[in-house]
Amino acid sequence: MMFTLSPEQTDFATVLHGFLAAGKTDLASLGVDEVTDPVDLVVVFEELGHHAVSGPLVESLAVVPALVDGLKAGAGTWSVAFPPFLPHAVEADHYLLVEGDTLREASPTAELQSVDPARRLFELSAGPVIATDVPADRAFDLGVLTCSAQLLGLGRAMLEMTTAHAKARAQFGKPIGQFQAVKHHLANVLIGLELARPLVFGAAVTMSSRDVSAAKVATSDAAWQAARTALQVHGAIGYTAEHDLARFLLQTRALRTAWGSPSMHRARVLEAL
Repeated sequence: MMFTLSPEQTDFATVLHGFLAAGKTDLASLGVDEVTDPVDLVVVFEELGHHAVSGPLVESLAVVPALVDGLKAGAGTWSVAFPPFLPHAVEADHYLLVEGDTLREASPTAELQSVDPARRLFELSAGPVIATDVPADRAFDLGVLTCSAQLLGLGRAMLEMTTAHAKARAQFGKPIGQFQAVKHHLANVLIGLELARPLVFGAAVTMSSRDVSAAKVATSDAAWQAARTALQVHGAIGYTAEHDLARFLLQTRALRTAWGSPSMHRARVLEAL
């Protein structure tokens, strides 16, 4: 499948990149909260991943609006749990629980430890029923798709950071980026990301569970490879919380298993063949 972004989508990604790079966080001022098309959502979430923006973004911007029209109206953020694949919810102002095709209000109870300190997780207690016959399967797949786009953006950012570091860091009288072994590692990361990208956009077009799961597997692997390579090339400084890389590493580690683990999505692909 050949896929090319429209000029409007490319321009929007550029504007969003500049907006986030300037440290701005009011996504609603750009109309991001009005985006509903899956392809457009991928454009948005790749850039959000590229800047490692934290918060229940997948839930607030993609999943909850797909469950019930207009439910996102009002102040605050939303989070949702989809047992058994997503049994816990990210910290937010409002919580929902999906049980089959029934949507309930929910309240947070115990806080759970997360590998990413910026991504706090909570167990939920079910409350009153909000709606029945909700499109739970499509909403879950939108969550998987947008999480995949975030991983793609995270991988791209880590590749950029690692390439810049390899050009600046010198050993034996020359930048480490000139060593063949480092070049090979960076090239493998680029190949993984470029092979994952069409799977993500292809899944956004078809919105089939098989394609969405294939995209999640590919982006999880590609982002994880980017994270491992970034740590190898940066060395010990990459482990420190003071370095920007740490934020991307932690978010990648958390999102790799969020919205279904790679093994769960491999099983979904296999079942669909």
